[in-house]
Amino acid sequence: MRNIPIARPIVGWGEIFSVAKVLKSGSLAQGPKVLQFEKNFSKLVDDRECIAVNSGTSALHVALLSLGIGTGDEVIVPSFTFAATANSVALTGAKPVFVDIDHQTYNIDPSKIESAISDKTKAIMVVHLYGLPADMKLIRQIASRKNLLLIEDAAQAHMAEIDGEKVGTFGDAAAFSFYPTKNMTTGEGGMIVLKDPEAAKKARLLRNQGMAVRYQNEIVGFNLRMTDIHAVIGIEQLKNLSKWTEKRQQNALQLSREITEVTTPFVPNGFSHVYHQYTIRIENKRDKFSELLTSSGIGNSVYYPTEVHNLPSFKSELHLDETHKATQQVLSLPVHPRLSKSDLRRIASQVNKIGSELG
Repeated sequence: MRNIPIARPIVGWGEIFSVAKVLKSGSLAQGPKVLQFEKNFSKLVDDRECIAVNSGTSALHVALLSLGIGTGDEVIVPSFTFAATANSVALTGAKPVFVDIDHQTYNIDPSKIESAISDKTKAIMVVHLYGLPADMKLIRQIASRKNLLLIEDAAQAHMAEIDGEKVGTFGDAAAFSFYPTKNMTTGEGGMIVLKDPEAAKKARLLRNQGMAVRYQNEIVGFNLRMTDIHAVIGIEQLKNLSKWTEKRQQNALQLSREITEVTTPFVPNGFSHVYHQYTIRIENKRDKFSELLTSSGIGNSVYYPTEVHNLPSFKSELHLDETHKATQQVLSLPVHPRLSKSDLRRIASQVNKIGSELG
């Protein structure tokens, strides 16, 4: 019986032919295809300013810098996330201030945010973890009341919504990732989304050595450009993103109907989950559960096994109860668009079998 991988990037002939055309053109660096990709992606975020860069981490970093966040500032972040969230804050010279998560959604707990705000707090950075939006309406109210910037780490949440309002449009800035296993890919890359045109102008300078015109460096910047090769992959992927998102949601619905022995993903009313990951909770013997799934040929993974504030790079004395529990109990299953109905039945059956055996 074949193995079912945890993730499987989809690359079709459209991407292949488009890349070949760019390669034949001889114009490989940032150019007209990047501009076209930015314009096409902006349709997903209510026509906000979009700036393509070489990774999701770069998108977060430049978004923060473009909003003026730097040394002496504090940014509130969840600790249950990939390290890039906090890394991007630290790379500006600011301090990430870690907050616990909600037990059901795995996203930052709005009720814990206000107690973490100090006179140095400049922004709140939320993560729409696994493809489920954070409670943006409530968090937006907090940010507005406290006069704080609001930034969305939407690396895993392309096309997610709350009551029809799109992820990437709730705050002052957002960042998306196009890593190969994300819901869409450019091979590698990221997109900055900004509300303020002046911040967008600064972001474009920062990604390109501080230049709008060649050799006329206006500020100190980086080389974080996306190439036209990567951009044409993104252009093609966007054509299928809606279809792939619907398939992920259908796959998740089938899994949630058929899995009965463990806790399946929670989705609040009005929230659209796009299932970058389908994450179950195993309260006991999670690692043994994972081992048995792997031995049965079903891919699975733990996202994330260590609280960011306990990584060597951010070692602290904090204790965040729900974050700690999540690192010990979460397990993600395959949910990608290439799964068949029989694949999904097999996944659910094995999860139920192992769940029953382990109690």
